Amino acid sequence: MNTLSGHRVLALAHRGASEGEQALENSREAFRRAVDLAADGVELDIHATADGSLVVHHDPDLPGIGTIAELDTRDVVRARLPNGEFVPLLGEVLDIIGEHDVWVEVKSMAGGVDASLLTTLDAGPAPDRYAVHSFDHRIIARLGRLRPTLRRGILLASHPVDVLRLLAEAEVDTLWMVRHFIDRELVSTVHDSGAGVIAWTVNEEKEIERVAELGVDGICGDFPERIVRVTRRGMA
Repeated sequence: MNTLSGHRVLALAHRGASEGEQALENSREAFRRAVDLAADGVELDIHATADGSLVVHHDPDLPGIGTIAELDTRDVVRARLPNGEFVPLLGEVLDIIGEHDVWVEVKSMAGGVDASLLTTLDAGPAPDRYAVHSFDHRIIARLGRLRPTLRRGILLASHPVDVLRLLAEAEVDTLWMVRHFIDRELVSTVHDSGAGVIAWTVNEEKEIERVAELGVDGICGDFPERIVRVTRRGMA
């Protein structure tokens, strides 16, 4: 499929290739599946522990244990996910994903942990292929001040009056937009500013095709193989 801007749409595995019940989101199994399915990149979520470790998990709480931000690393890594795996740390997951692009969504992180995140990214197998994004634009601004060269994005779940102002204030190069607010005008406006657009979370084939035809730069979903199949149709 040729997009409006003539580029190949990136297929991003949302929390790994969770694919419904086939693999648990943000688990080692899901990240291995994402690599096996030839996703262009992987999206994952992190929270910081009380002692500064970075845990790959979507929700702020570990059921029956407590809030990640209030727990020490030793308590978190002993916790088991519903599939029996132990809760992974960011460094472990980067090693699993290897030489692939990784988009890290920072869910919660105190300012004192910013440097630890950068150090963890630097120690991964492919530091130049990592990017960060967040609903908390203040976190992204802090990371940008610490490392202006780090690829950064902001997440939106609504359509702002002035999207260019938000991009400029946060000094980011990527807008992560919830799929149903994406239209041709938004994509064109963001592209004219020099930034890219990633659609989330897109799982149905018709919706994958719709946002791809609007010219988005990436599509993030639980079924990366669907994104690959739909967006590569007719391509040599």
